[in-house]
Amino acid sequence: MHASGYMTAAEIPVLVVRDIVARALAEDLGGRGDVTGQATIPSDAHARFELRARKVGVLAGRGAAEEVFAQVDSLIETDWHLADGARLAPGDCIATVSGPARSILAAERTALNFLGRLSGIATLTRAYVDAVADTGAAVAHTRKTTPGLRALEVAAVAAGGGAFHRFGLDDAVLIKDNHVAVCGGVVEALARARAHAGHMTRISVEIDRLDQLADALDGGADCILLDNFSIADLRTAVARAAEHDVILEASGGVELDTVRAIAETGVSVISIGAISHSAPNLDLGLDAPD
Repeated sequence: MHASGYMTAAEIPVLVVRDIVARALAEDLGGRGDVTGQATIPSDAHARFELRARKVGVLAGRGAAEEVFAQVDSLIETDWHLADGARLAPGDCIATVSGPARSILAAERTALNFLGRLSGIATLTRAYVDAVADTGAAVAHTRKTTPGLRALEVAAVAAGGGAFHRFGLDDAVLIKDNHVAVCGGVVEALARARAHAGHMTRISVEIDRLDQLADALDGGADCILLDNFSIADLRTAVARAAEHDVILEASGGVELDTVRAIAETGVSVISIGAISHSAPNLDLGLDAPD
Protein backbone atom coordinates (compact mmCIF):
# COMPACT_ATOMS: atom_id res chain seq x y z
CA MET A 1 0.00 0.00 0.00
CA HIS A 2 0.86 3.68 -0.43
CA ALA A 3 2.21 5.37 2.70
CA SER A 4 -1.16 7.10 2.98
CA GLY A 5 -2.98 3.77 2.84
CA TYR A 6 -3.96 3.94 -0.81
CA MET A 7 -3.49 1.52 -3.69
CA THR A 8 -0.27 1.53 -5.67
CA ALA A 9 0.22 0.56 -9.29
CA ALA A 10 1.89 -2.69 -8.27
CA GLU A 11 -1.30 -3.81 -6.54
CA ILE A 12 -3.49 -3.84 -9.65
CA PRO A 13 -4.33 -7.51 -10.30
CA VAL A 14 -2.18 -8.76 -13.15
CA LEU A 15 -5.22 -10.23 -14.91
CA VAL A 16 -6.81 -6.78 -15.05
CA VAL A 17 -3.75 -5.25 -16.72
CA ARG A 18 -3.42 -8.24 -19.04
CA ASP A 19 -7.02 -7.90 -20.23
CA ILE A 20 -6.81 -4.13 -20.78
CA VAL A 21 -3.60 -4.51 -22.78
CA ALA A 22 -4.96 -7.41 -24.84
CA ARG A 23 -7.95 -5.33 -25.89
CA ALA A 24 -5.74 -2.37 -26.79
CA LEU A 25 -3.45 -4.54 -28.92
CA ALA A 26 -6.38 -6.19 -30.67
CA GLU A 27 -7.67 -2.73 -31.55
CA ASP A 28 -4.32 -1.62 -33.00
CA LEU A 29 -3.02 -4.79 -34.64
CA GLY A 30 -6.32 -6.14 -36.00
CA GLY A 31 -6.20 -9.52 -37.66
CA ARG A 32 -3.08 -9.04 -39.79
CA GLY A 33 -0.65 -7.35 -37.43
CA ASP A 34 1.70 -4.53 -38.38
CA VAL A 35 1.72 -4.77 -42.17
CA THR A 36 4.17 -1.86 -42.49
CA GLY A 37 6.74 -3.61 -40.33
CA GLN A 38 6.18 -6.87 -42.18
CA ALA A 39 6.74 -5.09 -45.48
CA THR A 40 9.86 -3.11 -44.59
CA ILE A 41 11.79 -4.84 -41.80
CA PRO A 42 13.54 -8.22 -42.17
CA SER A 43 12.10 -10.83 -39.84
CA ASP A 44 15.50 -11.45 -38.22
CA ALA A 45 16.35 -7.78 -37.62
CA HIS A 46 17.11 -6.79 -34.03
CA ALA A 47 17.11 -3.25 -32.64
CA ARG A 48 17.61 -1.21 -29.48
CA PHE A 49 15.55 1.83 -28.58
CA GLU A 50 15.44 4.27 -25.69
CA LEU A 51 12.23 5.46 -24.07
CA ARG A 52 12.76 9.09 -23.12
CA ALA A 53 10.75 11.94 -21.64
CA ARG A 54 10.25 14.96 -23.89
CA LYS A 55 8.53 17.13 -21.30
CA VAL A 56 8.62 17.67 -17.53
CA GLY A 57 6.26 15.28 -15.76
CA VAL A 58 5.69 12.27 -13.53
CA LEU A 59 5.98 8.71 -14.80
CA ALA A 60 3.04 6.28 -14.64
CA GLY A 61 1.96 3.26 -16.68
CA ARG A 62 5.16 1.25 -16.57
CA GLY A 63 3.30 -1.99 -15.80
CA ALA A 64 0.92 -1.56 -18.72
CA ALA A 65 3.73 -0.73 -21.13
CA GLU A 66 5.77 -3.72 -20.00
CA GLU A 67 2.72 -5.94 -20.52
CA VAL A 68 2.33 -4.56 -24.06
CA PHE A 69 5.87 -5.58 -25.01
CA ALA A 70 5.45 -8.99 -23.34
CA GLN A 71 2.21 -9.76 -25.16
CA VAL A 72 3.56 -8.71 -28.55
CA ASP A 73 6.76 -10.74 -28.21
CA SER A 74 8.30 -12.47 -25.20
CA LEU A 75 11.73 -11.91 -26.76
CA ILE A 76 11.51 -8.14 -26.22
CA GLU A 77 13.70 -7.10 -23.30
CA THR A 78 12.76 -3.97 -21.34
CA ASP A 79 15.30 -2.51 -18.94
CA TRP A 80 13.53 0.07 -16.79
CA HIS A 81 15.62 2.86 -15.29
CA LEU A 82 12.80 4.70 -13.49
CA ALA A 83 9.73 3.63 -11.52
CA ASP A 84 6.18 4.95 -11.52
CA GLY A 85 6.05 8.16 -9.53
CA ALA A 86 9.49 9.33 -10.68
CA ARG A 87 9.72 12.98 -11.68
CA LEU A 88 10.83 13.41 -15.29
CA ALA A 89 12.85 16.07 -17.06
CA PRO A 90 13.18 16.37 -20.85
CA GLY A 91 15.71 13.84 -22.09
CA ASP A 92 15.49 11.49 -19.11
CA CYS A 93 15.89 7.86 -20.19
CA ILE A 94 13.02 5.88 -18.71
CA ALA A 95 13.80 2.49 -20.23
CA THR A 96 15.88 0.69 -22.84
CA VAL A 97 13.96 -1.66 -25.12
CA SER A 98 15.75 -4.24 -27.24
CA GLY A 99 14.84 -7.31 -29.26
CA PRO A 100 13.15 -8.18 -32.57
CA ALA A 101 12.72 -4.90 -34.45
CA ARG A 102 9.37 -5.77 -36.01
CA SER A 103 7.91 -6.65 -32.64
CA ILE A 104 9.14 -3.53 -30.87
CA LEU A 105 7.69 -1.29 -33.55
CA ALA A 106 4.40 -3.18 -33.50
CA ALA A 107 4.16 -2.57 -29.75
CA GLU A 108 5.50 0.99 -29.76
CA ARG A 109 2.33 3.06 -30.17
CA THR A 110 0.18 1.07 -27.76
CA ALA A 111 2.89 1.20 -25.10
CA LEU A 112 3.34 4.95 -25.61
CA ASN A 113 -0.41 5.51 -25.51
CA PHE A 114 -0.60 3.93 -22.07
CA LEU A 115 2.50 5.71 -20.81
CA GLY A 116 1.51 9.12 -22.17
CA ARG A 117 -2.06 8.97 -20.90
CA LEU A 118 -1.19 7.64 -17.45
CA SER A 119 1.87 9.84 -16.99
CA GLY A 120 -0.30 12.82 -17.89
CA ILE A 121 -2.69 11.91 -15.08
CA ALA A 122 0.19 11.42 -12.63
CA THR A 123 1.69 14.74 -13.68
CA LEU A 124 -1.50 16.73 -13.18
CA THR A 125 -2.19 14.95 -9.90
CA ARG A 126 1.28 15.84 -8.63
CA ALA A 127 0.68 19.49 -9.49
CA TYR A 128 -2.45 19.49 -7.29
CA VAL A 129 -0.71 17.54 -4.52
CA ASP A 130 2.20 19.97 -4.52
CA ALA A 131 -0.22 22.90 -4.42
CA VAL A 132 -1.77 21.70 -1.13
CA ALA A 133 1.48 20.60 0.51
CA ASP A 134 1.56 20.96 4.31
CA THR A 135 -2.19 21.67 4.60
CA GLY A 136 -3.13 18.13 5.65
CA ALA A 137 -5.65 17.81 2.81
CA ALA A 138 -5.53 14.80 0.49
CA VAL A 139 -6.16 15.07 -3.26
CA ALA A 140 -8.41 12.24 -4.48
CA HIS A 141 -9.71 11.00 -7.82
CA THR A 142 -13.38 10.60 -8.77
CA ARG A 143 -15.26 8.14 -11.00
CA LYS A 144 -14.79 10.48 -13.98
CA THR A 145 -12.41 8.08 -15.68
CA THR A 146 -12.07 6.55 -19.14
CA PRO A 147 -14.43 3.55 -19.38
CA GLY A 148 -12.43 0.35 -19.09
CA LEU A 149 -9.26 2.06 -17.89
CA ARG A 150 -10.20 3.03 -14.34
CA ALA A 151 -7.78 0.65 -12.62
CA LEU A 152 -4.84 2.07 -14.54
CA GLU A 153 -5.96 5.68 -14.15
CA VAL A 154 -6.51 5.34 -10.41
CA ALA A 155 -3.02 3.82 -10.11
CA ALA A 156 -1.69 6.81 -12.07
CA VAL A 157 -3.31 9.14 -9.54
CA ALA A 158 -1.50 7.22 -6.79
CA ALA A 159 1.78 7.55 -8.73
CA GLY A 160 1.24 11.31 -8.66
CA GLY A 161 0.77 11.27 -4.91
CA GLY A 162 -3.02 11.30 -4.94
CA ALA A 163 -5.40 9.47 -2.63
CA PHE A 164 -7.85 6.67 -3.28
CA HIS A 165 -11.58 7.47 -3.38
CA ARG A 166 -14.26 4.85 -3.99
CA PHE A 167 -13.40 2.74 -7.01
CA GLY A 168 -16.93 2.06 -8.23
CA LEU A 169 -20.57 2.00 -7.24
CA ASP A 170 -20.17 -1.31 -5.45
CA ASP A 171 -17.53 -0.47 -2.86
CA ALA A 172 -18.93 2.49 -0.91
CA VAL A 173 -22.20 4.24 -0.10
CA LEU A 174 -22.13 7.79 -1.47
CA ILE A 175 -25.51 9.49 -1.44
CA LYS A 176 -25.49 12.07 -4.25
CA ASP A 177 -27.82 15.01 -4.84
CA ASN A 178 -30.15 12.98 -7.04
CA HIS A 179 -30.48 10.29 -4.38
CA VAL A 180 -31.41 13.03 -1.90
CA ALA A 181 -33.95 14.46 -4.33
CA VAL A 182 -35.65 11.11 -4.89
CA CYS A 183 -35.68 10.31 -1.16
CA GLY A 184 -37.10 13.70 -0.27
CA GLY A 185 -34.22 14.96 1.85
CA VAL A 186 -30.85 14.29 3.44
CA VAL A 187 -32.22 12.82 6.68
CA GLU A 188 -34.43 10.29 4.91
CA ALA A 189 -31.67 9.30 2.47
CA LEU A 190 -29.21 8.71 5.32
CA ALA A 191 -31.75 6.72 7.34
CA ARG A 192 -32.48 4.44 4.40
CA ALA A 193 -28.78 3.97 3.66
CA ARG A 194 -27.96 3.13 7.27
CA ALA A 195 -30.81 0.63 7.51
CA HIS A 196 -29.64 -1.07 4.31
CA ALA A 197 -25.88 -0.99 4.87
CA GLY A 198 -25.61 -1.86 8.54
CA HIS A 199 -23.18 -0.61 11.14
CA MET A 200 -20.02 -1.86 9.42
CA THR A 201 -20.35 0.33 6.33
CA ARG A 202 -19.25 3.96 6.20
CA ILE A 203 -21.76 6.28 4.56
CA SER A 204 -21.06 9.52 2.74
CA VAL A 205 -23.59 12.11 1.64
CA GLU A 206 -23.24 14.99 -0.80
CA ILE A 207 -24.73 18.38 0.03
CA ASP A 208 -24.69 21.50 -2.10
CA ARG A 209 -26.03 24.03 0.41
CA LEU A 210 -24.80 25.01 3.85
CA ASP A 211 -28.32 24.67 5.29
CA GLN A 212 -28.15 20.91 4.61
CA LEU A 213 -25.12 20.45 6.85
CA ALA A 214 -27.04 20.09 10.11
CA ASP A 215 -29.20 17.32 8.64
CA ALA A 216 -26.09 15.51 7.38
CA LEU A 217 -24.42 15.77 10.80
CA ASP A 218 -27.53 14.80 12.76
CA GLY A 219 -28.21 11.96 10.34
CA GLY A 220 -24.91 10.35 11.26
CA ALA A 221 -22.99 10.65 8.00
CA ASP A 222 -19.43 9.40 8.26
CA CYS A 223 -18.31 11.67 5.44
CA ILE A 224 -19.92 14.79 4.00
CA LEU A 225 -19.10 15.88 0.47
CA LEU A 226 -19.37 19.66 0.15
CA ASP A 227 -20.19 20.21 -3.51
CA ASN A 228 -19.27 23.55 -5.12
CA PHE A 229 -19.14 25.38 -1.77
CA SER A 230 -17.59 28.83 -1.62
CA ILE A 231 -14.43 29.29 0.43
CA ALA A 232 -16.45 31.11 3.09
CA ASP A 233 -19.02 28.33 3.29
CA LEU A 234 -16.30 25.69 3.46
CA ARG A 235 -14.78 27.46 6.46
CA THR A 236 -18.19 27.67 8.10
CA ALA A 237 -18.85 23.96 7.46
CA VAL A 238 -15.49 22.99 8.96
CA ALA A 239 -16.18 25.08 12.07
CA ARG A 240 -19.69 23.67 12.55
CA ALA A 241 -18.51 20.08 12.11
CA ALA A 242 -15.54 20.43 14.47
CA GLU A 243 -17.26 18.60 17.34
CA HIS A 244 -18.41 15.73 15.14
CA ASP A 245 -16.50 12.61 14.10
CA VAL A 246 -16.95 13.24 10.39
CA ILE A 247 -14.72 13.63 7.33
CA LEU A 248 -15.37 16.71 5.20
CA GLU A 249 -14.64 16.44 1.49
CA ALA A 250 -14.67 19.37 -0.93
CA SER A 251 -15.44 18.84 -4.60
CA GLY A 252 -16.66 20.64 -7.68
CA GLY A 253 -14.91 23.18 -9.89
CA VAL A 254 -11.53 22.77 -8.23
CA GLU A 255 -8.71 24.43 -10.17
CA LEU A 256 -4.97 24.58 -9.64
CA ASP A 257 -5.20 28.25 -8.69
CA THR A 258 -7.98 27.62 -6.13
CA VAL A 259 -7.07 24.26 -4.58
CA ARG A 260 -4.68 25.75 -1.99
CA ALA A 261 -7.36 28.07 -0.61
CA ILE A 262 -9.80 25.16 -0.46
CA ALA A 263 -7.30 23.03 1.43
CA GLU A 264 -6.61 25.84 3.89
CA THR A 265 -10.27 25.85 4.99
CA GLY A 266 -9.55 22.64 6.91
CA VAL A 267 -11.31 20.03 4.77
CA SER A 268 -9.71 16.58 4.87
CA VAL A 269 -10.16 15.54 1.24
CA ILE A 270 -10.45 17.38 -2.07
CA SER A 271 -11.78 15.21 -4.89
CA ILE A 272 -10.97 16.41 -8.39
CA GLY A 273 -12.43 14.94 -11.57
CA ALA A 274 -10.06 16.94 -13.75
CA ILE A 275 -7.01 14.92 -12.74
CA SER A 276 -8.39 11.99 -14.72
CA HIS A 277 -10.78 13.43 -17.30
CA SER A 278 -8.79 16.51 -18.32
CA ALA A 279 -5.13 15.56 -17.89
CA PRO A 280 -3.07 16.33 -21.00
CA ASN A 281 -1.01 13.53 -22.49
CA LEU A 282 2.65 13.59 -21.43
CA ASP A 283 5.00 13.60 -24.41
CA LEU A 284 7.29 10.56 -24.36
CA GLY A 285 9.17 8.99 -27.24
CA LEU A 286 10.76 5.69 -28.23
CA ASP A 287 13.76 6.45 -30.42
CA ALA A 288 16.91 4.79 -31.65
CA PRO A 289 19.93 6.00 -29.63
CA ASP A 290 22.26 8.46 -31.32
